[in-house]
Amino acid sequence: MAEPVIPILLDIPESIESERLLIRAAQWGDGVKMNEAIMESLNELQPWMIFAQKAQTPEESEIFVREARINYLKRTNMHMNIYNKADGTFVGCSGLHHIDWDVRAFEMGYWIRTSCSGKGYMTEAVNAITDFAIHELGANRIEIRCSGRNAKSAAVAERAGYKLDGVLRLNTRGFDGELHDSKVYAKVRGAEY
Repeated sequence: MAEPVIPILLDIPESIESERLLIRAAQWGDGVKMNEAIMESLNELQPWMIFAQKAQTPEESEIFVREARINYLKRTNMHMNIYNKADGTFVGCSGLHHIDWDVRAFEMGYWIRTSCSGKGYMTEAVNAITDFAIHELGANRIEIRCSGRNAKSAAVAERAGYKLDGVLRLNTRGFDGELHDSKVYAKVRGAEY
């Protein structure tokens, strides 16, 4: 039997880079830029994201990033902010959630600022975070889940080489009040990498 993992003792980098992006753990003060991106993108995010159901204040966004910072350090939820390296623009968010350290299984979520959509940034970020999860965290399984109606999110998972494990039929209530299917994509050690 494998030794149990003590997540708080793991030395995990707080930032990674891809060709165009800096992807890093949240820091104090990130709330203002995050809030600007959320407010710009509210209409596009509302169908899919719980935090976008109402306009957030900069203070609410700052509280979120401070809690995210603490959770990253505790290794319970690894939220990451995405920035364009060339000009420092806040592009969006991603990270690894629903972490099972015993299995080394992670769920990746993401959202992108509307003005940055359609430029390949999120696929680039997903690829970088996937590589980070495999090489730094020893991931055995990485999942991406999205509403069966969220074609853009599913397309990112597919472009990043994730395989559709299955569709959970009518398993969640969408923010529109209707039941939605959930698509479950995954990369699994030994199968995809």
